[in-house]
Parts: sequence; structure tokens; C-alpha cells
Amino acid sequence: MIRHVVFFSVRDPADLDRVEAGLKLLEANPHALRLAVRRNLRRDGLSGEVDLVVYGEFSDEAALAAYKAHPSYEQSIAVVRPLRDLRIAADFRLD
Repeated sequence: MIRHVVFFSVRDPADLDRVEAGLKLLEANPHALRLAVRRNLRRDGLSGEVDLVVYGEFSDEAALAAYKAHPSYEQSIAVVRPLRDLRIAADFRLD
């Protein structure tokens, strides 16, 4: 299983709701076993630059690739990319 975690910061705080809605388009993507978009709780003083987190679980690399090839992924990018600042992604296995 592959875990996919992406951290986002929003350039203008006034756009936070728009970016969150754009990322939530990903939750309809059928290739993820689990996918959630959540706001950073900011409980760690060092994570102040992260506004939103995308967390996904995929059965394998083919499923992750299919997720990225799905139209919802492109729709999300079209909304989010112009409004975001930071984007850091990590993919890892737990097995």
C-alpha cells in the first residue's frame, strides 16, 4: 500500500476556502482507497506555513498513477495551482 501526503499553503488567506474546495474535488477520485482533505490544526508551532493537507491511500503505484491521470486531478490543479504557494508531496510504503 502506498501513502500519499501533500502539504499546501495558500498565497492569500482570503482564498483558503477556494483552495480547500478545489482540493476536495480529489475526494471523488475512484482510484484512492482513502482520500481526505483537511485543514492543518496548527498544533505544532513549526507547521505554521501549512494550511491544508491531502492524505491518500492507494493499493499500488498503478492506482496512484491512475489517480493522477483522472480528470478530477486535473480539475483540482486548475483551481489550486494559481492560488497556492507551498506544495510538498511525499509518497511512501508501510510494508
